[in-house]
Amino acid sequence: MARTAAPLFPFFFLLLSSTSPAAAQKNRLGRTPQMGWNSWNHFGCKIDEVIIRKIADAMVDTGLAKLGYEYVNLGNRFAFLTLFGFRPFQLFMFRNEACNIHSGYLCFKTADDCWAAHDRDSQGNLAANGTTFPSGMRALADYVHGKGLKLGVYGDAGRIQPGSLGYEDQDARTLAAWGIDYLKYDNCNNQNISPLTRYNRMSEALMNSGRDVFFSLCEWGVDDPATWAGSFANSWRTTEDIKNTWESMTDNADKNDKWAPYAGPGGWNDPDMLEVGNGGMTIEENRCHFSIWALVKAPLIIGCDVSSMSPETKDILSNQNVIAVNQDKLGVQGRKVQQDGELEVWAGRLSRGRVALVLWNRGPAEASITASWSNIGLNQSAVVDAHDLWTDEVTSSVQGNLTNKMDSHACKMYVLTPK
Repeated sequence: MARTAAPLFPFFFLLLSSTSPAAAQKNRLGRTPQMGWNSWNHFGCKIDEVIIRKIADAMVDTGLAKLGYEYVNLGNRFAFLTLFGFRPFQLFMFRNEACNIHSGYLCFKTADDCWAAHDRDSQGNLAANGTTFPSGMRALADYVHGKGLKLGVYGDAGRIQPGSLGYEDQDARTLAAWGIDYLKYDNCNNQNISPLTRYNRMSEALMNSGRDVFFSLCEWGVDDPATWAGSFANSWRTTEDIKNTWESMTDNADKNDKWAPYAGPGGWNDPDMLEVGNGGMTIEENRCHFSIWALVKAPLIIGCDVSSMSPETKDILSNQNVIAVNQDKLGVQGRKVQQDGELEVWAGRLSRGRVALVLWNRGPAEASITASWSNIGLNQSAVVDAHDLWTDEVTSSVQGNLTNKMDSHACKMYVLTPK
């Protein structure tokens, strides 16, 4: 028998009708969530300019670029010092496994930096890794721009290369000269300086650089950046790093949910990049991953190798109906609105009076889920057409509620259009 879960947010849609702090963002970028690709989830630090050019080619050849995936972003990494097989700093109570941003303890760079050289050049400027990116960042940006795409890099609000703490103006000018369009700005080696201070400095520097640069703040959600980043960042991480597992994906979705009122055009909550196509989840789990990220207006940053992805992965990432929910101009983040154990209903308002809906079975067995109109922002007497975004089928004249049966770790996604 179908189960109708209790509502979580009785006045949810009224609460989300107000203007979010994100509306104050200065550079006017990110009016819808950013879409693109990042090297980190699949390649880690094993990247070079040949791979990045191949990815840019694939973004165009597969049709992903035409669907709105426009950024090609290079990752970098920091790592803990390891001593005799142990990490000394693990003796302390960390709130995030990457770095402890309150204590100021260091994250030590590894030997195989991704895109950046270990040291600045003789003028004190950021420099590319001469072994893996011998042509330099300007040449790579020119190639990516020639494909109609945009290039992004990873930086850090700390002292260790490619850290920009104390070099914000100089580094922003360097990025602009290279033709960089996107900066993902991490939080290691931060000298115990307030994140608000450090991130605002770089935002101002980017604004004064003469180039529009999308500013993606990566503070892992530790200091609740949703409450303060909207005036100067285009997106902000609300969670720890995603892992290529169902458990990590669902956990990040849950942690991101409470920050919904702070997102909107110009600034978005970021539960981290997509793991779709990286092999850690089933096709159905990947479909749920993409559905929820789209519904909650998360950045759609692909994390797999798009030059060799499976047809199933391409189909998920290319679903124009689901992408349209993510890119809806109203810019309201969907939320979890009903829950009965591991049977959930997520919903969000769309433009033109429509509602996006996900029925999500996170449990171990097949189950039916019912979404009641009163819990998703519709009048109980409303009659809607229900468009299944994954089958592309439309059920006409549905009234009062919608029920569907799903396998374990599966979901259904709809757009409901009042008649």
